[in-house]
Amino acid sequence: MQILLTNDDGIFAPGLAAIYKELVKMGDVTVVAPADSRSGASHSITFSRPLVCNKVDINGQFTGFSIQGSPADCVKLAVMQLHEGPIDLLVAGINNGANAGINVYYSGTVAAAMEGAFLQIPAVAMSLCVPARRGPLFEEQMDFEKAARYCAKILKKLMPVKKGNVININIPELSKGEPKGVRVVPQSSKGFDEYYIRQKNEQGQTVFQLAGGSHLNDGNPTDTTSLEEGFVTITALAPDMTDHHKTDELQQIKW
Repeated sequence: MQILLTNDDGIFAPGLAAIYKELVKMGDVTVVAPADSRSGASHSITFSRPLVCNKVDINGQFTGFSIQGSPADCVKLAVMQLHEGPIDLLVAGINNGANAGINVYYSGTVAAAMEGAFLQIPAVAMSLCVPARRGPLFEEQMDFEKAARYCAKILKKLMPVKKGNVININIPELSKGEPKGVRVVPQSSKGFDEYYIRQKNEQGQTVFQLAGGSHLNDGNPTDTTSLEEGFVTITALAPDMTDHHKTDELQQIKW
């Protein structure tokens, strides 16, 4: 099986290295990832300048293509130029932080998977929840090796993923203990309890820092509520953002 691996945290991110170790047990893995962190890049692409591409060694473990571009750029370039032959599976992650609720729209990780779906490649996005309280042992709390084992086990159950499909996997905070189980749930459409902190920078300019971020409660089980309860979540996403019911209503208007 030919697997394309990417992310939005950058090619040297520990989450990418962790899932790479599991994926090479399943097939041949080609790594094409951003040169640096592109978290929150969503589905941006680069067209105003050329993409710089370098082959790099990742901590002596494997080599990959480092791209000065977005996660979506990485997928497009990999499919059209860097990978020889068809790709059987695209994996994006493991992301440092959950990609659930409306975060799905901001996520470069999910965007990379969605770009794969556009190109008719089966795609899976993988993410690990960040501990709510980040202390001096934050890196130890982010157990990507264990998260990768969970993701690989789930991926094997999902296979074969169909062309054009996007499956979003989120692993709960592992610092709280083992996951309570797996839930297949819809994406939450609720937002966050967010606010901006008004500050002055060194130049005396007014700046605003986004803060907060806890999810607003859902009435029914969703990806966000299930993660908070300690469950692994699996959510099927679709490239088609059309509201088909509303489209049918609009077509009844005599334009």
